[in-house]
Amino acid sequence: MSVTISTKVNTAGGTLLSLVPHLHSEDVLKTVVLAFVGAVVSFTVSLLLKIIMKKRKP
Repeated sequence: MSVTISTKVNTAGGTLLSLVPHLHSEDVLKTVVLAFVGAVVSFTVSLLLKIIMKKRKP
């Protein structure tokens, strides 16, 4: 039996949609907030390291 890309996409989509009823809004909100905080911290640390490395160059 031949499996096409649309079959794979439909299977993945169906699997993801079957998880939606099991998600609680508090969990989704907490995940979004934590992802935002992680991105901000990562960006800030990258900027600080870039500044420190510029100062250390002769």
